[in-house]
Amino acid sequence: MVRLKDIAAQAGVSLMTVSKALRDTHDVSEGTKTRIKAIAKQLGYVPDSTAQGLRTRTTRLFGVLVSALSSPIFSRVVLAIEERAHDLGYEVMVAQTLDLPDREEACLRRFLARRVDGLFIVPAYRLARDGRVYQELLSQKTPTVIMGHIAGFCNGFVNVEADDLLASYFATRHLMKMGHRRIAFMSGPPGMPWSAERFEGYRRALREDGLDVDDKLVFQAGRSIEDGAKAALQMINESSDATAIQTVNDMVAVGCAETLLKQGLRVPQDVSVVGFGNILLAQHFRVPLTTCRQPKYRLGAAAVEAMQQLLKGKRPDPKRLPAELIVRESSGTASASSLARQLNKTETNARL
Repeated sequence: MVRLKDIAAQAGVSLMTVSKALRDTHDVSEGTKTRIKAIAKQLGYVPDSTAQGLRTRTTRLFGVLVSALSSPIFSRVVLAIEERAHDLGYEVMVAQTLDLPDREEACLRRFLARRVDGLFIVPAYRLARDGRVYQELLSQKTPTVIMGHIAGFCNGFVNVEADDLLASYFATRHLMKMGHRRIAFMSGPPGMPWSAERFEGYRRALREDGLDVDDKLVFQAGRSIEDGAKAALQMINESSDATAIQTVNDMVAVGCAETLLKQGLRVPQDVSVVGFGNILLAQHFRVPLTTCRQPKYRLGAAAVEAMQQLLKGKRPDPKRLPAELIVRESSGTASASSLARQLNKTETNARL
C-alpha cells in the first residue's frame, strides 16, 4: 500500500507538503501540486477514506433502503441515486426491507453504525403510527429523504413521491371516455398509501361522472403477477359484469390479463385492462398494456437533490412528480357485453 511518506520521499518534499497538495490547499504552489499528484498517480496511491472521514467527520457514504431490489420500479430509482451520488463523490450502500418493519429497523441501524452521511428510505408501511427508529433519526437530525408517501410513523421528513392519485384518476377517465361504466378495480395490499391513493383516483373519476364505487367491482389483489391471476379468477367465478379492469400496478395487470386470455377472452375486445407503473414488461406483454408511467429515474434524481439541500443545512420542499398515462393496445371501446357474457359465449362456442 502506497503511503504519503513514499510520495514525499520520491518528490523530495515534506510529508505535510504532500498532504496539503493532495487536499488542494492554497499554501502550496500549483506547480508543486501538479508534480506531487503526478507522482501519486504513478505510484498508485489511493486515499484512506477512513482517515479522511475521521478528519472531516463525514464518510461520503449514503444508505439506500428499498422494499425489494428485484422490483422494476425501485431498480430504476436506485440507479438514479447511485449515478447522481457517484457524480457528487459519494458511495452508496443498498439494502431491502421486504416490507418487514423489523428488518427495516435492523437495516437502518446498520447504516447508522457505518456513519452514513444520509439516508434514502422507501418505508415499510404499516398501520401503526409508531416508528421508533424514525423518531431516533429525527432526534439525531440524520439527513433523510423518504421516497414515497408520508405516513404517520414517518411524519416529519422531507419526501419525494409520484402523484399516484392524479395518475389513477386519468386512467379511469380514459376508460370512461372509451364508453366503460362497469370498471373493476384490483387494489393493492391494505395499509399502503400508494394503493390507497390509486383507489382514491379511481373513486374520484367515477364520482365525477355521477357513479358510486360498486363493492362488487373492487377486488383485493396485492402486488404480484400471481395476485393478479387470483383476482382475475375470482372475478370470473363471481360472474362479474365488468367491461374493463383497472389494476393497482403492472404486475397485477399482467397476471390478470394472462388469466383472461387463457380463459378465451380477448383483450381489449372483450375486456380492457389498465396497469400502473410502466415497467418494461408492460410494453412487451403479448397485449401491450395501457398504464401510467411513474417517473422512476426522476424520483431518484429528485431525492438526491433534496439530500444535497439537507446536507447544506437547508430543508427543501417536498416534491410530488406527475405520472403520465401511456395508452397501448390493452384498452379499447366498451363491448356491448360484459366479461361474464363474453366468457359464457366463449364456453358455448367451445362446446359447439
